[in-house]
Amino acid sequence: MFASVTETGTKLLSTFDHRRARELCVDILRQADIHVGGDRPWDITVRDERVWARILRDGSLGFGEAYVDGWWDSSQLDVTIDKLCRARLREHVKDSWVLIAHAVKARLLNLQTPTRSFDNGQHHYDIGNDLYEAMLDKRLLYTCAYFDGTDDLDVAQTKKLELVATKIGLRPGMKVLDLGCGWGGFSAFAAERGATVTSYTVSKEQVAYIKDKYAHLPIDIREDDYRNASGQYDAVVSIGLMEHVGPKNYRPYFELVDRCLAPGGVGFVHTIGGNKTTAHIEPWFDKYIFPNAVLPTLAAMIAAMQGIFIPEDVHNIGEHYDPTLMAWWKNFDAAWPRLEAKYGSTFYRMWKYYLLSCAGGFRARETQLFQLVFTRQGTPAPVGRRGF
Repeated sequence: MFASVTETGTKLLSTFDHRRARELCVDILRQADIHVGGDRPWDITVRDERVWARILRDGSLGFGEAYVDGWWDSSQLDVTIDKLCRARLREHVKDSWVLIAHAVKARLLNLQTPTRSFDNGQHHYDIGNDLYEAMLDKRLLYTCAYFDGTDDLDVAQTKKLELVATKIGLRPGMKVLDLGCGWGGFSAFAAERGATVTSYTVSKEQVAYIKDKYAHLPIDIREDDYRNASGQYDAVVSIGLMEHVGPKNYRPYFELVDRCLAPGGVGFVHTIGGNKTTAHIEPWFDKYIFPNAVLPTLAAMIAAMQGIFIPEDVHNIGEHYDPTLMAWWKNFDAAWPRLEAKYGSTFYRMWKYYLLSCAGGFRARETQLFQLVFTRQGTPAPVGRRGF
């Protein structure tokens, strides 16, 4: 994406040559087939000329913040971001000071400690259940759906749960550990099919929702960090947790799964994944959406389980996240009249940028969605595995 600043741009900022800053940015955008002031839906309209210096100084953070502040706009933001990602502009210019600072911070510190995990949960997942009930499907599944032969979000999310259930061999009587359970969508799905489920989340709003909605099901919900999980289970599942685990904790994560998995058990991970190894996400998303999140690569996860687990199945369903995000955006936008009084206009543009820029990134295949099934040595291959 538009994530960096040139050396020339840095010098320009010191002399406040805004005209030249504009020329540089316009030229970069043109490489992605995006015209400033053009009449195509993905072209950019600029409303504040200070945007160019802001982009050159702060890279992707400034690009996103300028959008939220209304300094620029696009009538099809998802297409704009898709084009920026496909142009791979990051490879042609140097990283900004913002990205460098993030990289240094991530290298020196463990940004995903138990204390930070609760802060992150409160920042994003405790915004308000009314928002997520308006935006998500009826099960409140906040991860990629599986649009296999359907364009309906509810159906696609059910298909995703069925896919997970098949891969872990879900059956009545199973004990399942759900790490990072969200609003309990998979926990309830498994419990309704005869499993006993223990679920972990750091979000108090998610705990309250699960206790209220699924009190009739055998779900033991814990408001606690996943690292405190204990017991023995036939399957250990994490759907949307690994993005919050962090590179320094990948190996301990798989060691935890090993401790909690009964003989013959199956492990399962469903996570957004990156194409390249990194210790941080884009600064705008780190600051406003998912603090301290990191997108793992497939290689990093496989390396972290080495000597503990055998990867039985690797499935990339990343192309399904684009329609998932577009469905969430459609729901959010339709519900905005009843949400506006609580959340405000700035939140609207922030959430719009979040959803549509993510859709563009997945459409350009800059990000993936990996599902991994893994077992210990000596365990028969899971019946429901697809194969690589």
